Amino acid sequence: MMVSIKDVAKLSGVSVTTVSRVMNNRGYIGKETRIKVEDAMKQLDYQPNQIARSLLKNQSYVIGVIVPDLAHPLFSELIHWIESYASEKNYKLLLCNSLQDKEKELNYISMLRQNRVDGIIMCSHTLDVDAYRNVGMPVVSFDRILSPTIPYVAGDNYKGGEIATQHLIDKGCKKILHISGPLEYELLANRRNDAFQLGCIKNGVEWNFIEGAHVKATFEDNWNFIEKEIASRLGEYDGVFCSNDIMAYTLYHYSTKHNINIPEDLKIVGYDYHSFTRMLHVPKLTTIKQPIDAMGQMLCSSLINQIENKDVAASGNTILDVTLVDGETT
Repeated sequence: MMVSIKDVAKLSGVSVTTVSRVMNNRGYIGKETRIKVEDAMKQLDYQPNQIARSLLKNQSYVIGVIVPDLAHPLFSELIHWIESYASEKNYKLLLCNSLQDKEKELNYISMLRQNRVDGIIMCSHTLDVDAYRNVGMPVVSFDRILSPTIPYVAGDNYKGGEIATQHLIDKGCKKILHISGPLEYELLANRRNDAFQLGCIKNGVEWNFIEGAHVKATFEDNWNFIEKEIASRLGEYDGVFCSNDIMAYTLYHYSTKHNINIPEDLKIVGYDYHSFTRMLHVPKLTTIKQPIDAMGQMLCSSLINQIENKDVAASGNTILDVTLVDGETT
């Protein structure tokens, strides 16, 4: 038989209203009364009806998170830090893996609204901006400007592109290739490409870029992309700035297999410095480190601030610093 709040009230010798106040931490409750109620809840193994409480308070304490690919180490680590901070604030996550599919992403947004989540952290951005503006609940974006009223959190992408490019130039590179992300979307990550081009032009260095937009986060897919799109021209370059560390790692192994010495013949810089990269010993990648822990915390805190302060305008945007990790590939 299911235990009710009335059973807790009877065992602890207080009213149903007092039990409710203890559970919701509202109003003054004496220490002895609180202990009696909490002990009764433990003895009876009472589990509050979360659905009923959500309807009553018009708050579910659930946050929706949409990511483009959970297999990517950046997003799996980002989720770890989002969940860690959310848990501290007594929120749960409802996680959606869009796989960079527009229809899937749109369906997930609809599903999250139907499930009455309190807000959404958008890490997947295949849809037009209007789809996010019309969500009708608090939203915070990762690495994309959606609207003046929707805050975003990002690493300093322009600075990251600037540091990576200048590092390759300082190491003597004369012709550099940048493997970028999907330039069709207005992503803040594309500022890396802007910084790359400007850095090369300022230093009189030859350059080119190619989009690695739809490459999945696997060694095999990155290898196939390199073989199909880059291999025939790889000998033209003495430096490559990769959009992420998986691409950089795969390029290192592709190059060494084809008798291109790293870093003597070709220098490689990656981007992210996530858990996958930190585990590598051979090679130790030269890469741009993003503060993934801080980004996860700021995404979550920005959203919760909107949820819990409905009368306050969405807080400002957050751009976090990035740094160079000097490894063995340059």
